[in-house]
Amino acid sequence: MALFVKNKDTKPADYADISRVYRPGHADFTMQAKYGISASSGGGRASARETIGRVAAGAVAWQLVKKIYPAFDLLAWVQAVKDIHMSADPSLKTTDSLVTRDIVDRTPVRCPDHAVASKMMELIETAKKNGDSVGGIIRCVIRGLPAGLGEPVFDKLEADLGKAILSLPACKGFETGSGFGGTKLFGSEHNDQLIKKDSKITTRTNHSGGIQGGISNGEIICFNAAFKPVSTINQEQQTVDRSGNEITFKPAAGRHDPCVLPRAVPMVEAMAALVIADHVLRRRATAPLIES
Repeated sequence: MALFVKNKDTKPADYADISRVYRPGHADFTMQAKYGISASSGGGRASARETIGRVAAGAVAWQLVKKIYPAFDLLAWVQAVKDIHMSADPSLKTTDSLVTRDIVDRTPVRCPDHAVASKMMELIETAKKNGDSVGGIIRCVIRGLPAGLGEPVFDKLEADLGKAILSLPACKGFETGSGFGGTKLFGSEHNDQLIKKDSKITTRTNHSGGIQGGISNGEIICFNAAFKPVSTINQEQQTVDRSGNEITFKPAAGRHDPCVLPRAVPMVEAMAALVIADHVLRRRATAPLIES
């Protein structure tokens, strides 16, 4: 299968001044150090523009998984922008099931808590007026998958999800289940006690985020992804040009979002769908051997 997308809105002239400097926080310098050349017109490998292929492929992967597991559903949303957070269920068991795509897509910032979304949008607008940017957290939940997905030792389900999500531009952090917050609990608090409900083994809580030992346990799979503030901002910053001279730089033009989070939601969903599709196919290949 081949996917081809034409870029009909190129404006390389807007990035002419950027071509002579290394932008603070951007990949200009590291790309130059590795390859001896870096794309400065917005279309390079470090640009979020490259993710259009991921999103398109993710849509195909989504359909594949849905065909095999009809109950499969995957949804991401903006959980936090800077220090404005949407509340979350500490058990990771019920709150996520109340969020729907329709609710997420009702606001431009893609936060399902609309009161919090208004505060987020106000903060983003303020950052934009100040020529600044903000980062935040995207939450993703995956429902309707069976226990048994994941390949120890090096292809654990959360390890593959982490690699996929961290490969996205501007993503700087990844955690599953309780994540770093779990370090503040005792084992007696964190353990997901097993129960039998409607002839099915399930858990009282879901601190493990639906994955134990790198293998899905049939509960909701949930993870958070942290995205940094956009590097290119409309303020004067100290940097160096490509000749190594220290200068003060402010971009003259270009299309630079003050916050990548709303655009990153479908990117996160796509990468998660691709990873799940991989593991679903791997399980399909080995299931007959296990069952025999």
